[in-house]
Amino acid sequence: QVQLVESGGGLVQAGGSLRLSCAVSAYIFSRNVMGWYRQAPGKQREFVASISTSGSTNYADSVKGRFTISRDNTKNTVYLQMNGLKPEDTAVYYCNSRRWPDEYWGQGTQVTVSS
Repeated sequence: QVQLVESGGGLVQAGGSLRLSCAVSAYIFSRNVMGWYRQAPGKQREFVASISTSGSTNYADSVKGRFTISRDNTKNTVYLQMNGLKPEDTAVYYCNSRRWPDEYWGQGTQVTVSS
């Protein structure tokens, strides 16, 4: 059974930092592209960042220069370091793992940024 377990969300003031973690089942982690998505109330889920098996990264324009995605292959864990947080970053953040045609999602972790 594939598992993606997120942690690290919480409440932070604008300008602050948080680091999200996502622990992934070992047998898929090394083969899959890992990513983070978010969904704010009343809005569609949107892409935040992704990292390939070779370490190549992509970011949404809204988070470039503030967020950093990384993966630790020894711990089967992907991270999202979020700096310079803004109230508009408030959302439920979801970990994603994909390798065509399969895709998996975590349960989500709430990030709330107060102004």
